[in-house]
Amino acid sequence: MGPKRTPAATTNTTGPVPAPSAPTMPSSSSASASAPSASLSSGPKLLTSNSSIYDIAHTVWQQYLATTPQRTLLLDAFMAFLVLVGGVQFVYCVLAGNYPFNAFLSGFCAAVGQFVLTASLRMQTSSSSSSLPSSTGSGAGAKGKAKKGISGSVGAGAGTEEGGVSHERAFADYVFGSLILHFFCINFIN
Repeated sequence: MGPKRTPAATTNTTGPVPAPSAPTMPSSSSASASAPSASLSSGPKLLTSNSSIYDIAHTVWQQYLATTPQRTLLLDAFMAFLVLVGGVQFVYCVLAGNYPFNAFLSGFCAAVGQFVLTASLRMQTSSSSSSLPSSTGSGAGAKGKAKKGISGSVGAGAGTEEGGVSHERAFADYVFGSLILHFFCINFIN
């Protein structure tokens, strides 16, 4: 036995009522408002929700090449080379054996350590890595340490970048860390 019908329920038998639509704009403004969202004149091809993996990867690669500085591209290429070297050493150790294990360990640690040092250099020298605005009114630089110029004023103009370390200082730290890393690796080989 079905539920009882009330008089209010019997009057609406035409089906579901569509939701009220939003007020429409005049045709001249709606055409101009929808045109910029369809495609960007100078930007890359827009991806849709059903884009293929190839299209997504290709768009990401093209954006990476277009927006990444040459110095950062060079560091990324070196990091890819270090991953390849570490992978080849690991595969060789698995396939051919690890008789001089300290030599394998030293070479693999050198590749991994150099990768970490290069990633640190990339983070310090990348211009897009610092998303926080520099604080000029508080007088504090990176990690709360203030740097004073010749006139005694505090600012970012004393050879520092947004992150608080100049590119030259970051590269000097990278070279010094690399020398220490390779010194320990060579001593570990014996």
